[in-house]
Parts: sequence; C-alpha cells; structure tokens
Amino acid sequence: MVRKRRDPVSPADTVLTTAATLVWQSAPFLIRGAVTTLGLAVGSMLPGLILGFGLALMRRSRIRAFSAIARFYVSFIRGTPLLVQLFVIYYGLPQLGINLDPIPSALIGFSLNTGGYTAEIWRSAISAVERGQTEAAAALGMTPALSMALIVLPQAVRIAVPPLGNSFMSLLKDTALAATIQVPELFRQAQLITARTYQIFAMYLAAASLYWLMSGLFEHLQFWLERHSSRHLSYGHRDR
Repeated sequence: MVRKRRDPVSPADTVLTTAATLVWQSAPFLIRGAVTTLGLAVGSMLPGLILGFGLALMRRSRIRAFSAIARFYVSFIRGTPLLVQLFVIYYGLPQLGINLDPIPSALIGFSLNTGGYTAEIWRSAISAVERGQTEAAAALGMTPALSMALIVLPQAVRIAVPPLGNSFMSLLKDTALAATIQVPELFRQAQLITARTYQIFAMYLAAASLYWLMSGLFEHLQFWLERHSSRHLSYGHRDR
C-alpha cells in the first residue's frame, strides 16, 4: 500500500495561522481598548466644543483683553504639538503638586487641544451668518444674547458640521498619543500584546483595522449630519 505524501506546510502559512489565532484570542483586549478610544474621543470633543465656542465669542468681543486672551490661547494650542501638551499635563503638573491619573490627563489634554482648533471653526461659522439678520433682530428688540441663541447659533451649527466632523475624525486618531501616558486605549493594548507575543505586524494591523472601522462609522454619521443640515439650510433660505 502506497502512502500519499502530504504537502509540507510552508512557513508563511504557519505564521499567518499563528497570527490569526493570536488576533482572535486578543480580540477582547483590543475591543476594550477601542471602547476606551471612543470614550476619549467623545469625552474630549464635547468639552472642546463648548470651550471652542466660548473662545470664538471672546475673539469677537469688543473687549480687547478677552479677544487678546482668546487669540493667545488659540495660537499657543495650534502652535505646539499635542504630544507635548499631554506630557506637560501628565508629567509636568505633578511638579506643581497636581497629580492626575492617565485617563483624566488625556481627557483634559485632548479637550484643551480640541477647544483651540474648534474655536476657529466656530468663529468662521458665526461670521458666515448674514449680519443683516442680527441687525433685524436688534431692530425687533432682541438682546444680543437672545439673537445669538435663536438666530445665529442654529445657522452656525449647520455651517460648522463638516469641519467639526473632520475635527472629530482627527481627534479619534490622535487618541493613540494617549498610549504615551499609559492610557489603556486601542494602540496601548496593541503595544502590550506585542511586547508579550512579538507578533508586531499582526497586532498593529488589527489595531489599524479597528481604527479604520471606527473612522468609517463616524464618516457615515458625518455624511448623514451634513445632508440633514444642508436640507434645513436650503429650507431656511427658501422660506426667506
């Protein structure tokens, strides 16, 4: 009886099988890191939007001190690397007696950075609203605050949706920098698994795939918001 010879398994097949098995076994840790990444992005974007809006109003203020403070803040944030800002908060503040855990440090750093970038987006969006509308509101007896809340802000939000969406997408990817201050987000989890298994290509490719999936999800959400806001803008112009 003649036995059939089995084809030898190639080293490449062995490596791929091992990598696939490792990625599958590490999926819970990577998913946990992805959840932390989403939490960092959303938890930083919301305060950043509020801070940016406040800075935009300060930039437009007739009080020179307010305008100067806002200009300096925006210039400093946009002119320094985000990584350095995170290091100042996490490693620098303890020398002043302020000790923060990694996640709060990251949230503060990303929020402050986001505020500096969204300030210009808000300012441009507010400036894009026709000035005649605020003048008409003033003629009807509306206060500047009421005019801003009821007339300017709704239109500015719709105008700001596309650039704010792009800002969030950048923030989502920038959260990988939190790994440098020991935050257990997606990239940090991939680093820890790689340090144990030495499967560098497989783990970083898996992490990149999760970043891509999250970015794609929010890209579709941004597209829907842009369509929705554009429809409302067109209706508003038609009504006028």
